[in-house]
Amino acid sequence: MKKSNVILYIAMSLDGFIARPDGAVDWLDGVEGEGDNGYGEFYSQVGTVIMGRKTYEEVLKLTDEFPYAGKTCYVLSRQTQKSNSHVTFTDEELETLVSRLKKDSDVSIWLVGGGQLVKQFLEKRLIDELELYIIPKLIGEGIPLFPEGTPPADFELTETGQLGQIAKLKYNLKTNGAG
Repeated sequence: MKKSNVILYIAMSLDGFIARPDGAVDWLDGVEGEGDNGYGEFYSQVGTVIMGRKTYEEVLKLTDEFPYAGKTCYVLSRQTQKSNSHVTFTDEELETLVSRLKKDSDVSIWLVGGGQLVKQFLEKRLIDELELYIIPKLIGEGIPLFPEGTPPADFELTETGQLGQIAKLKYNLKTNGAG
């Protein structure tokens, strides 16, 4: 049985931001890529999606239909909210949640973001792979992929690629220590 991994699959600007200060991702539009830039292949390997509440709220603004319907989706939130047909809101400890999801599945777990959630997952060494898509734009300010205080971690480059003007970088977490 294939081991389930937590993958951070995300686009970021050339200057390291994943969104504008208000959460907008309009800067992703109009970038020369190739087809769906590998999204379809990646998404077909995902069984579970995990995101923070702020990311969830931004996702709802982007489209009329929930884009992760059909996948098990957890929204991490300290605020009590009623789960719906698409998502389960949870304040479960990250280690407990990820351990349970990995035990129950052999498909990938996609950490959708944002930066503070990435930081929390890295603090607990819960990210197995990074798949970064570097968009050739400087947006000057915004929400950084790795916010201040993100703990040191060592990754190993496993794949590079080019999709039009987008650079793809894939890394695995090194298991022999951090920093």
